[in-house]
Amino acid sequence: MGDRGYRNSTLCYIERDGCYLMMHRIRKERDVNRDKWIGVGGGFEAGESPEDCVLRETMEETGLRLVSPKLRGIVTFVCPPSPEEYMFLFIASRFEGELVETCDEGVLEWVPKDRVAELPVWEGDKIFLRLLAQDIPFFSLKLSYDGGTLVEAVLDGERIV
Repeated sequence: MGDRGYRNSTLCYIERDGCYLMMHRIRKERDVNRDKWIGVGGGFEAGESPEDCVLRETMEETGLRLVSPKLRGIVTFVCPPSPEEYMFLFIASRFEGELVETCDEGVLEWVPKDRVAELPVWEGDKIFLRLLAQDIPFFSLKLSYDGGTLVEAVLDGERIV
């Protein structure tokens, strides 16, 4: 079996007044997340820790400087033929700075937490958003996709989809 490589990324849900800061990914034509609503984050740069990455990506995409983001889980994405992706999932309720209106990747909007699942989001995102809402201290979630369809979800080693 050959090594197809993997990538590391971060995703952060910034909380304020019962809302998450969501990005509607509409700016890039060639974007796996095109037209979806997601949190903020992105891929690691050389030498970065998960915390370094989430702080940098959040600043680049939102103009906000996170204070003490909390790592809540690791999400493994399997979606052949793309390499596996290990995403470090954070939440943050403290931040400084002024929110930018838009960025190169999409439009930012505060969305009530109970309305997020009604937006066009990935099916797997609905699972980890429920886990965040349940305040589970830390979890490992594996999400396997065939194209855009979720075909398997495994939470802490137990298949749930």
